[in-house]
Amino acid sequence: MLMAVTNRFLCEEPFIERVKKIAEEGKADFLLLREKDLPQEEYCALAKECREVLEGSPVRLILHSDMETAEKLFIDAIHFPFSVFKETFLPLPPEKKELFSLVGVSVHSVEEAVFVEKNGGNYLLAGHIFATDCKKGLAPRGLAFLKEVCDRVTIPVYAIGGIDWEKIPLVLKAGARGAAMMSGFMKDSGL
Repeated sequence: MLMAVTNRFLCEEPFIERVKKIAEEGKADFLLLREKDLPQEEYCALAKECREVLEGSPVRLILHSDMETAEKLFIDAIHFPFSVFKETFLPLPPEKKELFSLVGVSVHSVEEAVFVEKNGGNYLLAGHIFATDCKKGLAPRGLAFLKEVCDRVTIPVYAIGGIDWEKIPLVLKAGARGAAMMSGFMKDSGL
């Protein structure tokens, strides 16, 4: 299972054209719309456009942290950084939480992974596994960390950070359900 993580600044073509290619190619199972710099109104407009492009394709759209946009657009998949999951999502009343059938969380420790599983998360992004430009100067956690996370939880774990097409077999061997890639999907790399 593969997750395309967006970063419109990496695209060599109009962003929505890249999303169309991802939908048509069928290599990604999920598209995580992670455009954290956008104001909420612009993020909502982009989410709506992505939803339309992905409609009818096997690629499922996941929004990043913006529960208001998800509710407005009837998108039932959401992803959070660990702190936002803990401080914003968990205190919600049950009827708000039930709007989301898929809740993912980024984790950077085994303890966070176990906490997320115990508190209703459906999947984890564990990272960063390999060196990546997104985390320059920060040592990667490595495959041993990924294996430990996978061994301690039963929900799906996706590796993130420095993942390219050649490293996918390594993260699968460590027990991950799949991988999340940004550059591999956002740049023109054979999609």
